[in-house]
Amino acid sequence: MRAIAVRRTALAASAAALALLATACGGSGEDDKGDEGKGASESTAAAAPAAKALTAAELEKAALAQSDVKEGKVATKVAATDDIAKDQVKSEDAACLPLAHAQAGVAQGEPAATVKRSYTGEVKKPSKDTKPEDALLAALDTDKMLINLASYEDGGAETAFKGLTAAAGKCAGGFTATVSGEPMKVTKVATTAAPEGGDEGAAITLTVAADEGVQAPNKLVVVRKGATLVTFSVVNLASAATGEDFEVPADVVNAQVAKLG
Repeated sequence: MRAIAVRRTALAASAAALALLATACGGSGEDDKGDEGKGASESTAAAAPAAKALTAAELEKAALAQSDVKEGKVATKVAATDDIAKDQVKSEDAACLPLAHAQAGVAQGEPAATVKRSYTGEVKKPSKDTKPEDALLAALDTDKMLINLASYEDGGAETAFKGLTAAAGKCAGGFTATVSGEPMKVTKVATTAAPEGGDEGAAITLTVAADEGVQAPNKLVVVRKGATLVTFSVVNLASAATGEDFEVPADVVNAQVAKLG
């Protein structure tokens, strides 16, 4: 989900949270060079022949499905508000554009084929003895994820991965972008421990300036497996409201990476 829409979504979700609350009551890394080294895994197959790009149909089979997760909801059709086209994303600094694309769920570079998915975590029902303000925040503690699978010809996946990880280093001090004409101000970019399971992987946190002075974390995870690059753009509604950190649902990432073979 786009960072610029997160605050609106959090407000909209408040109604659902209040309904849950009423039901419950009715029953009674540092971003230095060292981190950058941990953020992107080294490829061990640099000398191997370029892998074959998957077709759109093959990507559909490799994309996350509802049966692949134990909880939450996987959507095979991304909501129109989150299905952003490449030309709708712009950055004042061209070097940071790969990060803006990834955050908006847009594929890197010029893929041969691409497929999108979205994932929404389970809404946690508060216990009946939870304080009202805590219950509301707990009900907003939901992860939302945009997943983009893209396949590339002639080593394009490796190039796209390198471009994205390089942007994380160049834009560590932040950048300004627009998504569908709406501004997004990123104040900091930091790399964290890379995911496993692919030929290359990276994890990146964008700190986004939200309403009322909140600095909201937006998480990016990127994994290359052969000629396929999969990016995960993850937000948490409670974190968007408070600025507190959150963990990317590793089981969802692992399930998707496993399907790449």
